Amino acid sequence: MPELLLELLSEEIPARMQRRAAEDLKKLVLDAFKEARLDVGSTTVMAGPRRVALIVEGLPSHQPAIRIERKGPRADAPAAAIDGFLKSVGLRRDQVEERDAGKARVLFAVIDQPGRPTTDLLMTLLPTALAALPWPKSMRWGANDIRWVRPLHLILCLFDGAVVPFAFGHLTAGEMTAGHRFHQPHRIVVKNVNDYRLYLDAAKVMVDGDERKRRIRAEAERLAQAEGLWPDLDEALLEEIAGLVEYPVVLIGSIDRTFLVVPPEVLIAVMRKHQRYIPLRSAEGKLAARFIVVANLLAQDGGKAIVAGNERVLRARFADAKFFWDQDRARPLRANVLELEEIVFHADIGTLAEKVYRMEIMVPDVVKLVPGAVQADVTNAVRLCKADLLSGMVGEFPELQGVMGRYYAVNDREPDDVAQAIAEHYAPLGPHDRCPTQPTSVALALLDKVYTLVSMFAVGLRPTGSKDPFALRRAALGIIRLILENKLRVPLKALIKAVPRPARKAVAIDDALADELLAFFADRLKVHLKEKGVRHDLIAAVFALTGEDDLVRLLVRVEALAAFLASDDGANLLTAYRRAANIVRIEEKKDGTRYSGGADPTLLVQDEEHSLVERLTEVAARSRAALAAEDFAGAMTALASLRRPVDTFFDRVTVNVDDPGLRRNRLRLLAETRTALDTVADFAAIEG
Repeated sequence: MPELLLELLSEEIPARMQRRAAEDLKKLVLDAFKEARLDVGSTTVMAGPRRVALIVEGLPSHQPAIRIERKGPRADAPAAAIDGFLKSVGLRRDQVEERDAGKARVLFAVIDQPGRPTTDLLMTLLPTALAALPWPKSMRWGANDIRWVRPLHLILCLFDGAVVPFAFGHLTAGEMTAGHRFHQPHRIVVKNVNDYRLYLDAAKVMVDGDERKRRIRAEAERLAQAEGLWPDLDEALLEEIAGLVEYPVVLIGSIDRTFLVVPPEVLIAVMRKHQRYIPLRSAEGKLAARFIVVANLLAQDGGKAIVAGNERVLRARFADAKFFWDQDRARPLRANVLELEEIVFHADIGTLAEKVYRMEIMVPDVVKLVPGAVQADVTNAVRLCKADLLSGMVGEFPELQGVMGRYYAVNDREPDDVAQAIAEHYAPLGPHDRCPTQPTSVALALLDKVYTLVSMFAVGLRPTGSKDPFALRRAALGIIRLILENKLRVPLKALIKAVPRPARKAVAIDDALADELLAFFADRLKVHLKEKGVRHDLIAAVFALTGEDDLVRLLVRVEALAAFLASDDGANLLTAYRRAANIVRIEEKKDGTRYSGGADPTLLVQDEEHSLVERLTEVAARSRAALAAEDFAGAMTALASLRRPVDTFFDRVTVNVDDPGLRRNRLRLLAETRTALDTVADFAAIEG
């Protein structure tokens, strides 16, 4: 079947936008094809520094014909109604059908709509899709009225070997593309997809980003292994480098060994984030005096001049870093603490110095929650944790905050656990980031995140929708991970209320704010546990009813509840609970009263009522004892024993009897059954 080839050639597209643009183009075009009733086979998208391309195979040459039937008025309807219908379908009276529809004859218009040539459809669909492409940033240039990420030079569009000459702004699609900017800059005429791939490959252009990544990785590994090294290459860096070159040429360069005295994190930050080089490591994992650079040019000298130029650039960058390293170590880290008064954390909350002071006030409350934490060490870590923000190194490389604080603390002969805590107190930064486990680190990370989260909420800076400029959702997730992964028994509500109010704004940190934050934590906990297969409704069932703010205990309760509901007794008891709760709710609404307080033993008539009351009394005692001992599985086991008497009650006892007193007593008995189950979780919140 025919194939479609579409390529848009422009000035350099930022690497971070390329893959997303290709996927967005694919979705827009395929959605348009679906609406136009065009089925397709396979679809391939490719992107690079100067081009975005789409290949669609199996596209039909014609849109399929369809038959449309429209029902009209009755055949004996007034003339105005019939004329209106005929006008709407564009037919005469003798061109519509009459059909039996019940007791009347009804008019039906049957319209055979032939399919249009696909080329004609593409002339309209493609420019519409291109105009809708959602670039994060776009621009206009010259006198053109279209927007694109960078000035657009050529559009190549072929369908079944023929040009689809649609217009997009100042350009008309044709059969030409261009090769590598330096190696083959001239225009190339393309006749089909096979030509496109072959000609661009010959013109030193690798259109497929994944192919460029594979080549970079393979060549980097080959060059490194030849010297007994391995490339320290992460996926994000590889993706970015592949987005910077059309024809990757992988080269290896040298680092002046005098710079290896600078912390490796600094050297790696310079290479990765500032120069897009790939660091190399020895077999022992140490940073080697070599690096990988990926050029976009196949040089005649084999890349010697390119390597030499990059070595000069890197040497200058490393010299700056070494200057900061030497300069910062000449000044004690503690000397920076007073200057934190000059850095505003937030206008409504205070300076960093005020934040540190308030974190220090919280130290006694947090230390008692972290086994092994020593108050003096945590206090010391709190005072120093933000001091590296005033260092020259962090001013130049902000991503090294905390990391450099550790080095400077070690240089000042601070205790090892204090230095480590300074380095780790921003962690965990995400769901896959390593979580601190050393007690001083855990305490400091908890202090930093709790103060930030509570103070931001207190002054009204809550996340809204998808907007979270202060990363408060990430802070809450970090607190959850610190607690769960270190098995900390933290009463969250008490910890929230222990946070001193912000320095700049008179706001209350009260029960209302604490309850709002607990609900926020519950939402984050659902997200965190979703990957582990934990049902969100079970979290809600435990959290909402009990007000549980000890996350470790809450998780144990959720696990016990999940195991209980997975059993036959649990599943059947949940069904019985819903039946009992529904009956009580309906009758309470009808009677305008609430049935509570338990059943009156003197009004029990049937054996099944006596049996249920006896079992409820026994279960309540066993459940209370198990809950007090945090034996949640035991509490669930106790509840499971209610299944048989509850089932028997529903089988043999009529609740809504004529005797008002007997009816009320049986409704109270059902309400008591509901209450017994609700002592461990809100069963009404459980789905399914």
